[in-house]
Amino acid sequence: MFDGAKNGVTISFGLISILVFWLGMMRIAEDSGLLRKVAKGLRPLVRLLFPDVPKDHPAVGYIMSNMSANLLGLGNAATPMGIKAMQELQTLNPDKSTASPAMCTLLALNTASITLIPTTLIAIRMNYNSANPAEIVGTTLLATAVATLAAIAADRYCRRRLLAKTVPKG
Repeated sequence: MFDGAKNGVTISFGLISILVFWLGMMRIAEDSGLLRKVAKGLRPLVRLLFPDVPKDHPAVGYIMSNMSANLLGLGNAATPMGIKAMQELQTLNPDKSTASPAMCTLLALNTASITLIPTTLIAIRMNYNSANPAEIVGTTLLATAVATLAAIAADRYCRRRLLAKTVPKG
């Protein structure tokens, strides 16, 4: 029991150090304007994936921040942005008791999320003295790319089905 607790603390400190490092890097990227450039690059994709969200709505900024953090493998940093995005999307939702299509899209993307740098997994592998902790980058990128494409395909399929049910025939 004590060995398990010791391992838990050791892993936590390792994860915290990696998270602090990447959050610091994100802060530098934000201060340097890099995040604005990434957001500008993501804007057309966000418009395509979230056609029912007005382009100047606050949710768009939170969605882009969430996607950027997930791209860098910072799931813990992405979570607050995802929550804020959901709160903002809820303000656009006509039926407050049901998730809107945009909310479902965000949930699907956030869950599948393509990851360029799996920082948390690399940190765990470093804590366990892996000979090559970053060797998983390629396979992680491939797996998350496939998962993201599947999430987008499922989202589009469900949106079409929902649209077919709500548009009167004839």
